[in-house]
Amino acid sequence: MDGAIAGAVGSVALNVVTYLDMALRARPASTTPEQSAQRLAELLHVGLGPEDRAANRRSGLGPLLGYATGVLAGAALTVVGLRRLPGPVAAGLFGAGVMLASDGTLTALGLTDPRRWSRTDWLSDIVPHLAYGVAAVATLGQLRRGR
Repeated sequence: MDGAIAGAVGSVALNVVTYLDMALRARPASTTPEQSAQRLAELLHVGLGPEDRAANRRSGLGPLLGYATGVLAGAALTVVGLRRLPGPVAAGLFGAGVMLASDGTLTALGLTDPRRWSRTDWLSDIVPHLAYGVAAVATLGQLRRGR
């Protein structure tokens, strides 16, 4: 449970950093969350309804998939014992693990190819995932101290 809570807090941190980046650089939102929702619906043979409604469902499902990834990754990474490592190492590994899970899924779905990313693309992905790791590890530490 602690890992799931830490993953949820990490997901909020990741989103805050992402939205700050969008605001500061005036960059558009990524379409990959909606694309992943569409692709998963297709693979699972789940209809999302008429296009006007399907677009709205993809807009809701995409971010929910991101939160699910963050929460489940927090739980999984806690189970494998990363919280026993020094804070900065654990934060880096937490962030890298979530980045691998999310980018690996997007790559497997055919929605991105990290080999074609620019330096800016990589930084736009690494920094929010590092924020995830820092927030998740800090949350785990706080939960542990609270007991």
